[in-house]
Amino acid sequence: MNTATADDLISEWHLRVDGDPIDGHRSLVVPVRADGRPAVLKIAPPEQHNAGEHLVLRQWNGDGAVRLLRADPRRRALVVERLTGGDLTTVPDDQACAVIAGLYSRLHRPALPQLDALSHLAPRWTADLQALPRNAPIPRRLVEQAIAQLPTLVDAPDGEVTLHGNLHYGKVLTAQRSPWLAIGPSPLRGDPHYDVAPMLWSRWDRMGHHAREVIRHRLFVLTDSAGLDEDRSRAWTLVRAVMRALRLLQDGEPADSLALTRFVTVAKAVQD
Repeated sequence: MNTATADDLISEWHLRVDGDPIDGHRSLVVPVRADGRPAVLKIAPPEQHNAGEHLVLRQWNGDGAVRLLRADPRRRALVVERLTGGDLTTVPDDQACAVIAGLYSRLHRPALPQLDALSHLAPRWTADLQALPRNAPIPRRLVEQAIAQLPTLVDAPDGEVTLHGNLHYGKVLTAQRSPWLAIGPSPLRGDPHYDVAPMLWSRWDRMGHHAREVIRHRLFVLTDSAGLDEDRSRAWTLVRAVMRALRLLQDGEPADSLALTRFVTVAKAVQD
């Protein structure tokens, strides 16, 4: 990560460093003071798929999500309010799912046209799935189901919404001004049911030998609490899990890796 960019922004924006850098999952995250308020400076790497983060944070305006204070899209830099509380891994599963379901209704605003659309991405995903060798370590029936489902999913029946894209236990923090706020979106626009999947493959270490039951229970709680269609949520989860498994293979993940097994397990678990 280019710390020179951070130094430049700290100087230009009159920020004051207020602690050691934080683990930002490839992003550089630096605690700062902005006009005397606790904040963080976040600089994302070019390959990270969150180019529209500043747009959705502006749209949400602190309602259900961390508040944006300043942005420089060209340098992929944001200053946001600092949230110092714990994340949803600190609460029981059912409570965490209820919190996430409540956030869907706040974050799923009318879609921003500047964001990538699921309907535009789907043909590329279909082509990638069709090119997958039949002997790949992803069950072929799951690949074929994902290919068949995509055309039926890309048109949101109730209209496109702004999607967080990666809303799960670690992406929701407590705050003084609100019990729970979302952070770190990977935004897109499209069907709200797309946002369910990350909660089903997160907190994997807590599932033990009951992964299938836990995944299906989370799916039920999320869809029931949020008033989402369970079948569309299942279908999107299947597609997203198979796509995540495919990307792992493209990145050179070994066929027997735990990461690959996790996404195949999720895809299987949401089948009736």
